[in-house]
Amino acid sequence: MEVPRARILIGTANAHKVAELGALLEGLGCDLVVPGEIGLDEFDIDETGLTLMENAVLKANAFARASGLPSLADDSGLEVDRLGGEPGVRSRRYAGEDATDTDRIALVLSKLEAVADEDRGARFRCVIAFATPDGLVGTGTGTVEGAIGRVPYGANGFGYDPIFLVRGTRPTMAELAPDAKNSISHRSRAIASVRPVVEAWLASGRSRDR
Repeated sequence: MEVPRARILIGTANAHKVAELGALLEGLGCDLVVPGEIGLDEFDIDETGLTLMENAVLKANAFARASGLPSLADDSGLEVDRLGGEPGVRSRRYAGEDATDTDRIALVLSKLEAVADEDRGARFRCVIAFATPDGLVGTGTGTVEGAIGRVPYGANGFGYDPIFLVRGTRPTMAELAPDAKNSISHRSRAIASVRPVVEAWLASGRSRDR
């Protein structure tokens, strides 16, 4: 009798993150599902953590409990040196709960308007958590250094990608093709960091007990 493949839930409703994570998780030998496929499309989690790590673990655990499936969830943020590390953990909410990416970008640029190019250092940071319904939790982190540009460029990314200069100069993260972005991004580095935990769980046979 054929053994069912393990399923892992990608705990986000963000289509851009789903696409990125799906590409980065290729070759795991399991099926990746998203909340809408299992009736959790309206599942909402209050991100009360004070750090990216706290929020990633909170979300992964919540999705694992709600779905009964092992779950991956991330929290990521932009840290700008001249803004004291802001927006950081508040990156998505920096310009208000209902703000758009355009609103958030405009706010960051307005705060840096008088800042010289050499003082616009920044980084993207990501934490990805893997949680199982029976209590296993593993995490991975990733960072990519760069700077904040003065004008948005590119249409391939999301969030603050259009103003993030990957090496302190163009291209921006949003100008990179998906494969190029996935080879250097904070999210790809976080996935690489947590992937051994996921692979060990799959190899342990615990996935077949579900």
